[in-house]
Amino acid sequence: MSGTTPTTDWDELVTSALLGTDRRPPPAGVAPGPDAPAALLDAAAVHTVRRRAGLRPAAARPRPEPAPPDERRELPEPARRRLAVLLADRAAPAGSGGRRGTAPDLTELLPQWLAAANDRGYRAPASALPALLDAARARTDLRTPALRFAGPRGIWLAGLNAEWKFALRGTAAGTALPAPEDRGAVRRLWEEGLFAERVALLGSVRSHDPAAAAALLAETWAAERAEDRLMFLDSLRTGLSDADEPFLDRALSDRSRNVRATAAELLSALPGSALAGRMAARAAGCVSLDRTAVVATITVEAPHECDAGMERDGVVPTAPSGRGERSWWLGQLVEATPLATWPGRLGGRTPEEIVALPVADDWGDELHAAWCRAAVRQHDPEWARALLGAPSQPPATGPGTSSLAERAKLLSTLRTEVRAEWVAGFISAHGLSEAFQLLGVCAVPWAEPLGRAVVDALDIARDAGSYPWSFSGVMGLAERCLDPAEASRLELLTATPDEAEGASPGAGSYWSEAFQRLVSTLRLRAEMHAELSS
Repeated sequence: MSGTTPTTDWDELVTSALLGTDRRPPPAGVAPGPDAPAALLDAAAVHTVRRRAGLRPAAARPRPEPAPPDERRELPEPARRRLAVLLADRAAPAGSGGRRGTAPDLTELLPQWLAAANDRGYRAPASALPALLDAARARTDLRTPALRFAGPRGIWLAGLNAEWKFALRGTAAGTALPAPEDRGAVRRLWEEGLFAERVALLGSVRSHDPAAAAALLAETWAAERAEDRLMFLDSLRTGLSDADEPFLDRALSDRSRNVRATAAELLSALPGSALAGRMAARAAGCVSLDRTAVVATITVEAPHECDAGMERDGVVPTAPSGRGERSWWLGQLVEATPLATWPGRLGGRTPEEIVALPVADDWGDELHAAWCRAAVRQHDPEWARALLGAPSQPPATGPGTSSLAERAKLLSTLRTEVRAEWVAGFISAHGLSEAFQLLGVCAVPWAEPLGRAVVDALDIARDAGSYPWSFSGVMGLAERCLDPAEASRLELLTATPDEAEGASPGAGSYWSEAFQRLVSTLRLRAEMHAELSS
């Protein structure tokens, strides 16, 4: 096997083989020229034998420390067996249980199983930890619940395998946080802990003593990286209060533009903050009520410039491509203005009456969109409900926004039962074609009126002769979100209906299959919860 030397690097050989010797010169020790491809294969053969011959002797490494204890309660045996099945199925080829057939899609049930196990305070079986960490590595949506379930022993195990290193930097799951009043331990973890541990520690201290948390953050603020400062600020959204205003006001002068923008956003969510007051004064100068018109009308005079004060308060001066500067500035001012400003400014009207007022010179869409963002930012359910309008109203003619994404955000500010009732009314009036995003913000399991509206709409689509894969997204949500108690009521829909005239060929059998899968999934979910409750 001429042309090889023992010093040829395996990684270089692999790279040259993948790219080709024409694009990547062969590594040293492999003869170049027209015979390079054959010489490369010869070198790979030699290295393969060498790699298989055994490992080089190395100094023994110290034993790892024992895994820390996990005091949570042990998983019941039926639930343990169920977890093994769910983890084994996660690697099944796409479509093996997919959207055909009547078997439940177990990969979609694993997140729900983990959430239920965590809610009940169970610890993961030691034998399941490797598969659990593999699942979390493969699916980012599983990481938080999987690592929480894995607990301290999962984090310990992740430290012994480079493929699981994501667990060490991505979460503080399983980390025993010191008591907030133990200032020495708090300071040590704050100075030496992983970033995720520090975020969790900040939240723990904030819930106990907001002033102490602000002092802790202020101590190291100047030395933190810009991306870490941004993440720390973002963590303040939970439990945000007026006590955070002094710190956030200082952050308005941060050297990072993203940090400044986030600080301004958080301050505008505090209606009593000085920034919110400044924004209200600016916005009030732009939006007023024309009482001289036959019908009271809102008039708008958008800003003519973005001055330094506006920039410091978070207004971005440069408008996106295709957007007018004045409308861009106006939207930011109104979005950051406390919504309590407008009833007094616009004749003592209620939010519902305000959004129903005509707006002069085609400024209505811009103004309503800004109010929508303000309602979401300030978590104001009264304004959100007014901007949503009646669920039966066509989206294009609604009082606030026709954007489904914006409507979903507005819905998230409402109480869970009000949210479900509104979405149920929307589906009853408009069907399922535009409801997917709205269903995604509804609490699970769906309330009975919402579940009934979804099933009725699916039944109507079946009777119309449509193919079920047109509604596969909603059907998948129904499998995960319908109350399992609905399974018996859905049995009638599993029969294959007679094909109506003009229906898509074979649609009836496909619908029967889809409803059988839905029923079997609901029953499996009921079994899962029963196993976790035993």
